[in-house]
Amino acid sequence: MTHPEFYWYVDEGLSADNLKSSLLRSEILFGAPLPNYYSVDDRWEEQRAKFQSFVVTYVAMLAKQSTSKVQVLYGGTDLFDYEVRRTFNNDMLLAFISSSCIAALVYILTSCSVFLSFFGIASIGLSCLVALFLYHVVFGIQYLGILNGVAAFVIVGIGVDDVFVFINTYRQATHLEDPQLRMIHTVQTAGKATFFTSLTTAAAYAANVFSQIPAVHDFGLFMSLIVSCCWLAVLVTMPAALGLWSLYLAPLESSCQTSCHQNCSRKTSLHFPGDVFAAPEQVGGSPAQGPIPYLDDDIPLLEVEEEPVSLELGDVSLVSVSPEGLQPASNTGSRGHLIVQLQELLHHWVLWSAVKSRWVIVGLFVSILILSLVFASRLRPASRAPLLFRPDTNIQVLLDLKYNLSAEGISCITCSGLFQEKPHSLQNNIRTSLEKKRRGSGVPWASRPEATLQDFPGTVYISKVKSQGHPAVYRLSLNASLPAPWQAVSPGDGEVPSFQVYRAPFGNFTKKLTACMSTVGLLQAASPSRKWMLTTLACDAKRGWKFDFSFYVATKEQQHTRKLYFAQSHKPPFHGRVCMAPPGCLLSSSPDGPTKGFFFVPSEKVPKARLSATFGFNPCVNTGCGKPAVRPLVDTGAMVFVVFGIIGVNRTRQVDNHVIGDPGSVVYDSSFDLFKEIGHLCHLCKAIAANSELVKPGGAQCLPSGYSISSFLQMLHPECKELPEPNLLPGQLSHGAVGVREGRVQWISMAFESTTYKGKSSFQTYSDYLRWESFLQQQLQALPEGSVLRRGFQTCEHWKQIFMEIVGVQSALCGLVLSLLICVAAVAVFTTHILLLLPVLLSILGIVCLVVTIMYWSGWEMGAVEAISLSILVGSSVDYCVHLVEGYLLAGENLPPHQAEDARTQRQWRTLEAVRHVGVAIVSSALTTVIATVPLFFCIIAPFAKFGKIVALNTGVSILYTLTVSTALLGIMAPSSFTRTRTSFLKALGAVLLAGALGLGACLVLLQSGYKIPLPAGASL
Repeated sequence: MTHPEFYWYVDEGLSADNLKSSLLRSEILFGAPLPNYYSVDDRWEEQRAKFQSFVVTYVAMLAKQSTSKVQVLYGGTDLFDYEVRRTFNNDMLLAFISSSCIAALVYILTSCSVFLSFFGIASIGLSCLVALFLYHVVFGIQYLGILNGVAAFVIVGIGVDDVFVFINTYRQATHLEDPQLRMIHTVQTAGKATFFTSLTTAAAYAANVFSQIPAVHDFGLFMSLIVSCCWLAVLVTMPAALGLWSLYLAPLESSCQTSCHQNCSRKTSLHFPGDVFAAPEQVGGSPAQGPIPYLDDDIPLLEVEEEPVSLELGDVSLVSVSPEGLQPASNTGSRGHLIVQLQELLHHWVLWSAVKSRWVIVGLFVSILILSLVFASRLRPASRAPLLFRPDTNIQVLLDLKYNLSAEGISCITCSGLFQEKPHSLQNNIRTSLEKKRRGSGVPWASRPEATLQDFPGTVYISKVKSQGHPAVYRLSLNASLPAPWQAVSPGDGEVPSFQVYRAPFGNFTKKLTACMSTVGLLQAASPSRKWMLTTLACDAKRGWKFDFSFYVATKEQQHTRKLYFAQSHKPPFHGRVCMAPPGCLLSSSPDGPTKGFFFVPSEKVPKARLSATFGFNPCVNTGCGKPAVRPLVDTGAMVFVVFGIIGVNRTRQVDNHVIGDPGSVVYDSSFDLFKEIGHLCHLCKAIAANSELVKPGGAQCLPSGYSISSFLQMLHPECKELPEPNLLPGQLSHGAVGVREGRVQWISMAFESTTYKGKSSFQTYSDYLRWESFLQQQLQALPEGSVLRRGFQTCEHWKQIFMEIVGVQSALCGLVLSLLICVAAVAVFTTHILLLLPVLLSILGIVCLVVTIMYWSGWEMGAVEAISLSILVGSSVDYCVHLVEGYLLAGENLPPHQAEDARTQRQWRTLEAVRHVGVAIVSSALTTVIATVPLFFCIIAPFAKFGKIVALNTGVSILYTLTVSTALLGIMAPSSFTRTRTSFLKALGAVLLAGALGLGACLVLLQSGYKIPLPAGASL
């Protein structure tokens, strides 16, 4: 610690008062150029590639070095980049697993149709290629960010939703016998429904395009492109695939599945009545020719008889179906059995939610909504820096420690063994100053037997001689041998046969006890001829005591220690004794002193640990090590720069508003004169450096290194005397800087290492920024009125990072509001009725609030990833509700005459029919979306995992609310006899445009009154 380089190896908390560090760092340097190369610049790219291929071979070895007590971390530019690439590639492999599972599920849910499954997945793959073309070529973005990898998981689930809607709509249209009319109906119905759902989803992602953060901006653009292209690809591909399938492949698939079913039936030896799989007869009584269409998926539109049926009778059937419509066909077998069961389950579920218990569901919904609003309001901003990888991974731990490890960006060349003239092993190079004086410098410290003995715990053996009529005399020895007449001590009666000690100071075992031996005062007629005692002082030679050996013990109880007592008798022969308890050591009644007391030694019951080569070494034993060096500046805090002579940056020539674009040109302050303002600058330097709440001790770097101005500065103004000196590592340059232009100093920047910890969250660090800004403005306002220094400002690289996260969160929340407005407008135009719009909006509100509440219950905080995920919740929550409303509108076009008499019965019938029409499709879509996002849970990249959990949670809550809350609300408030017409569409469109115009007018009024309206990019109007 006497050298500043020492602090390069340890963490920020180590000091002279706290001699502990949770970190120990080393650095490995590699030489250049490589063999067979002339210099470092000779074929540099080729050398670089060879070096990277070589250095990554250490990863497998270093990854196995951690133990239960010590964690070995490894990093560096090449290793870190390699780990990031490997992590991303491994996570992307999960996307293939997800796609395979979804492909299998699509195959099952399309009634085992290989043709439809292939074209459904192929249309999604085609959309990805088109989106990549637009992203790279049209929008000119050459790179693909890590966040865009989420698209590989999410787009499969979103695309399959549209595929299911097209297949389901086509199969539902059995009442249209003309193939051309049937296809037109499918394209119009499914295309319109998927258009609005895709529009809201794409708009939710596109809201992130306004973000100033490049990764978020590109993520929003790419996801909105891929969702839009997916809808177009499905719209173009699936109608053609369905037409070909219906004409040519459906009979072939039906016959193949029937044949397989019959073969399986023969092998199982199960006998069915002859009429179970009998072909149903047509209405006229003649046998049906060919297969009954679409029993493999949804039950055809039901044929309703004329007599009315009450919907309040519980188990009474809602509609009376003619028997021939429900008889199974022999050619279907078990084909579609799963889907039929699913549809029956949904039918009974909605009968309960929309008819029997609709008011109970609405009451529960209102209660849950109120509680969700309360808990959602408690979600707090993030309290730590955002996680990029799984917390227990090597790269994430390194990122966390980066803020606490000394000299993050400083290279300490003198800390490397490469610069030792003659490197030696640690054991041969350790020698205390006392040993040098005692033994000389000729023999290495570790080569002397008496030196190495002090490195290991020793054992003090006790023996005694008991003569008749005389007290027992005890012998203390480091040797276990028993010369005559000494006898071993038996345990019991307070006797101690032996105890362990340390031969050198070790840990808290620093109390030195000396064993002294004497021959004075012993009776010649009695044996023995020697006696021993223990003392904390030196042996008293005047009384005949001579030094025998010494050892170290602890004064306080430690882990795995035992307590012993020692004392010297005040009666002849004045010998000493060690015992287990005071009764055995009461040889005198005097108080504790140098020759009487207690100590703690290691317990003999604890197994001995294997000792290292440097065990017990203490370079400062019996000597002084000097004064600890002052901790140098090692950039662990945010470096704040106070700048003078620069007015701002001219960005008027920028063609775009992207942060990666042209940063603009610097506008200098022509009236800035360094020598005229030198006194005020020195005063500001002292004032800022003296603020210990903002600046670390020795953290002021007001002047640059190497400029001659620093040598005669004190002569220019009295205020410049005794400027604070920074604590720098040897060879480290100051962060202060000046700009010289045309022979004069144009600007100056003073650097201060702040107390701001880089590992805090952006929202917590923002308060530090405000303190810096407030303090600096106070100092600048105290300057004379005409001083150009009043135009000074403070900046920091860390401030840019925190504002990026804050702006990202704000823009994502603004995107949430924007997507909600777009969703409301789209749903209003789609439903064309306020009472159909209201159930959708209430369901979306309940879904978003419940998802945020679950996030709060899970201990999450509002960070950048959570905010981006929330911005797409509205767009993804509306899909299933819109499809349900579409089914409700379609049911009104086929309303039975007897259902038109009662409005309540009519609403409930249309709700049940809507679920029958789209229920299987939306449940299948939700299932595929959840399966697509579940592999994201296991990703190492933390934003992937968090995004997948939020999307899966939102999908589950959405389908639950759609099948319960939305159906109950439709059964209560939906218009009973309303059908969508061109007139209603134009009215809804006009209402949306009018509402938009009124909103724009309100914004203009607020702007005229001086109110600032926040924008998604973080700025304000």
